[in-house]
Amino acid sequence: MSRLEAFDIPAPHGMLEALLRTSDAADGGPPRMAALVCHPHPLGGGTMHNKVVFRIAEALGEVGMPSLRFNFRGVGRSTGAYGEGVGEAEDVRIALDALAARFPGVPLCLAGFSFGAWVGLPIGCADDRVRQIVGAGVPTGSLPVDALAGCAKPKLIVQGERDEYGPPAALRPWFDALPEPKRLVTVPGTDHFFTDHQSELRAAILAYFGA
Repeated sequence: MSRLEAFDIPAPHGMLEALLRTSDAADGGPPRMAALVCHPHPLGGGTMHNKVVFRIAEALGEVGMPSLRFNFRGVGRSTGAYGEGVGEAEDVRIALDALAARFPGVPLCLAGFSFGAWVGLPIGCADDRVRQIVGAGVPTGSLPVDALAGCAKPKLIVQGERDEYGPPAALRPWFDALPEPKRLVTVPGTDHFFTDHQSELRAAILAYFGA
């Protein structure tokens, strides 16, 4: 059974509202990894309670990772205001620091959905503490592959076949240009939000991590 802990992460603009999911099934030793999951666009109604973000965190929890979700600045109880991606990138770094402090010495996984992938994946690639990258609904038109150039960390990309922000014609050359190691899972018949197919998103994550 999983447990949820709500807490606030101190930030220069005040604080970030956060939820940490841990498992009662832990054997007392350190987890294999600890994960940070970043939510979609704040101006589009994105929050850490987004269904896709929840499913990603749930799946990572099922493979033994404590998973931290947080609200970007200006969302929910988080202080501050929308930072046009620059401020949100700072929020990702602050949340990574908080996660690393909770689990010292444990490798980190950075996962992001949509805007969360756009902001988070380059930061995860550049941070030595992060050993695994997971992107879902990656907006390939907004996230140039150059932003991930030289990222030799394992990367899982899960995309809906009908994703309007990363359609197959754009996704394939984008993915092919990513450095290895990498894996792409395309979920048939669904859109950017994995509508009616979030179980397949969960299954892709579980399969990738060998659960």
